[in-house]
Amino acid sequence: MGECTCGGNHGREMLIPMIGVITDIRTETPDVKTFRVVGRDGKKLFEHMPGQCAMVSVPGVGEAMFSITSSPTNKEFQEFSIKRCGTLTDCLHGMSVGDELTVRGPYGNAFPVEQEGALKGENLLFIAGGIGLAPLRSVINYVLDNRDNYGTVEILYGSRSADDLVQLKEIQEVWCKTEGVDVYLTIDREQEGWDGHVGFVPSYLKEIGFQTNKKVLICGPPIMIKFVLAGLLEMGFSKEQVYTTLELKMKCGIGKCGRCNIGSKYVCKDGPVFRFDEIDELPPEY
Repeated sequence: MGECTCGGNHGREMLIPMIGVITDIRTETPDVKTFRVVGRDGKKLFEHMPGQCAMVSVPGVGEAMFSITSSPTNKEFQEFSIKRCGTLTDCLHGMSVGDELTVRGPYGNAFPVEQEGALKGENLLFIAGGIGLAPLRSVINYVLDNRDNYGTVEILYGSRSADDLVQLKEIQEVWCKTEGVDVYLTIDREQEGWDGHVGFVPSYLKEIGFQTNKKVLICGPPIMIKFVLAGLLEMGFSKEQVYTTLELKMKCGIGKCGRCNIGSKYVCKDGPVFRFDEIDELPPEY
């Protein structure tokens, strides 16, 4: 396991949508649902690597880029965790099992899970806020399915409330019970029935005081990322140890529309995954 298989898609016309069938819908939070999708033949639409995205469309309504949240080690289907926040996502949240949509991809680069000296063979710390867990879920499950290739795994995840924690069942029943994996959950404010940690992710990060002998993967709201990065630097981490994804900047996915252009980079062609020292080279509008 572990070799990238997404190269097999390069001969396929990436602009031609594939028809996907929704086979399962899980309500994660009041405004997030996870959609399981296969082709009309019941098989996985295409191969991908952790961190890559796909264009999901409802013809006549719209299309948008979403992270593929399932691991490439899953050979039966792909999943997308989608937050309700506009016309397309309203439509998607109104769909049912058996309904069809279109999907094309995969787009963008991936987290370097198979690169020695990058993530492979390293201790890993995942830090996520809210729906920011979605892009990291694919990486986490890939690492857990290839456990011998990585060191310790630590996951720090926070959200506004316990009701807003995405994939909570999987976190509690799989990640928390996997040997060599430590999970730290927090919510922003006190809530009845919650006996876990209360506080913002950047503060909890410094409270835990992680050792710096690991690589870090971050995804969440921009303000969270800003303070998490500052906290990591204060703790002794370097920007070369930290990765993030800018998938929200992606639009067409193929470098034609120019809407994800930042300085000399196109997020869809050069990213969306970047190391933080690479982001330092970009203009401040990222």
